[in-house]
Amino acid sequence: MGIVAILFIVLMLLGVPLAFTIGISSLAFFVVTHGISWIIPIQKMVASTQSFPLLAVPFFILAGNLMNETGITKRLVKFANVLTGHLAGGLALVSCVLSTLMGGISGSACADAAMETRILGPAMLKRGYTKGYACAVNSITSLITATIPPGVGLILYGVTGEVSIGKLFLAGIIPGMFMCAILMFTSWKIAKTRNYPVENECPPTLKDVWKAFKDSIWALLFPLILIGGIRLGIFTASEAGAFAVVYAFIIGKYVYKELTWKGLWNVTKTTLGDNGVILFIIMTSAILGYGIVYDKVPQTMSHFITGLSSNKYIVMFIIVVFVFIAGTFMEGTVNTLLLTPIFLPIVKNMGVDPVHFGIIFMTTVTLGGMTPPVGTAMYSSCAILQCPIDEYTKEAAPFLLAVLAEIAVLIFLPQLFMWLPNLVFGM
Repeated sequence: MGIVAILFIVLMLLGVPLAFTIGISSLAFFVVTHGISWIIPIQKMVASTQSFPLLAVPFFILAGNLMNETGITKRLVKFANVLTGHLAGGLALVSCVLSTLMGGISGSACADAAMETRILGPAMLKRGYTKGYACAVNSITSLITATIPPGVGLILYGVTGEVSIGKLFLAGIIPGMFMCAILMFTSWKIAKTRNYPVENECPPTLKDVWKAFKDSIWALLFPLILIGGIRLGIFTASEAGAFAVVYAFIIGKYVYKELTWKGLWNVTKTTLGDNGVILFIIMTSAILGYGIVYDKVPQTMSHFITGLSSNKYIVMFIIVVFVFIAGTFMEGTVNTLLLTPIFLPIVKNMGVDPVHFGIIFMTTVTLGGMTPPVGTAMYSSCAILQCPIDEYTKEAAPFLLAVLAEIAVLIFLPQLFMWLPNLVFGM
C-alpha cells in the first residue's frame, strides 16, 4: 500500500478532487499488485451503493435541506435566542443551542456551520465580536449537530462497521448535550472576559419561552418521532430518512406554508450535488477498502497498536490521536469509510462496545472538519466572514481543547451515555 499512500498524498497536494484522488490512488494498487482481476474495482464500486441502510444518507440530507428552506431553522434561532440571549456573549450561546436543536434536523456539521455563520455571523461582527471568534463558535459548535441524531456520519459508521444505527442515534444524544454545555461554558467565559454584549436585557419569562417553544414544536418533535419510530419497529433507519423527507415537506408546505415550488427546486439541486459528492467518495473508497483488507493493513495496524499497549483506554487514546491528525488532512466521510474497518476490529477484540467506540470515533473524525489545513466546516465559516485562517486557529484553540476534554471523559466514562441505548435496546 506504500505506492497508494504516496500517490494519494501527491494528488491531494496537487489539488485533485478528493473522490478522484482516492479512485486513482486505489487503482494504482491493482497496477502494482499481480494476480488481482480488474473486474474487482468495478464490482466494489457498484456493490458499495447497494446497501439498504445507506439510503438513509441521501434521505436525511434532503430532509435537512428541506427543513432549512421551510422556516423551521428561523424559528429555532428565535427559540435559542429566547433561552440564552440574556447571557454574556448571547449570540455565541445561541449558536451552541441552535446547533443542538439542528442536530435533530440536519445531521451535517458542514451544512450547519455554513448556515449558522451566514445567519449569526454578520450580527456578531456588528456587536463587536472578532471574526476569528465568530467563525470558531459557529464552526466548532456544528460538531454538536453531527453528534445528535440523525448524524450522517453515524449512519456511515454504522453501515461500514455493521453497527446498530438505532443504538448509535440514542448513544449520541447525551454526548451531544454534554458537548453543548461544555461549549456554552467556553463561549460564555471568553465573552465575559471580553465584555461581549448581551442580546436581551432581561431573562426570558415563562410566557416568552412557551411562545418560542410552540413556534418550534414541529422541529423539536422530529427527533423524538424518529427515534421512537426506529425503536418501536415502525421503520428502519433508511425508512426513517424517507419519513423525514415527507415530514419536512408537509410541515414546510402545509403547516408553516413557507416552502415554495421554487424553493423546492433549489433544495433538490443542492441535495443532488451533496449526495453526488458523498456517493462518489463512497464508491471510490470501496476500491481502496478492498486493497486495505487484501494487503492486511488492519492486522498490521492491530499488531502495531496493541504492541504499544494492551490497555484498552490507552489504545483508544492512540486511535483518537491518529484519527484527529488524519482529520486535519482528509475529509470526514473518507476517514469514516477508510478507518472504521481498520480500528473497529482492534477495539472490539479488546472488549470495547462498537457503539461506545463509534461515538468517540465519529466525534474525533468530525472534529477534523473544524481544524486546518483542510477543515471543510472551518473553510465554510471563514469564507463567509472573510476571516484569515491564522486568526481562526488562534480563537478556535479553547473550543478544540474543550471538545478534546469531552472525548477524554467519554473514553473513561462510557456509562454516562451508553445507559440510554442499553435501556432502550437492551444490552
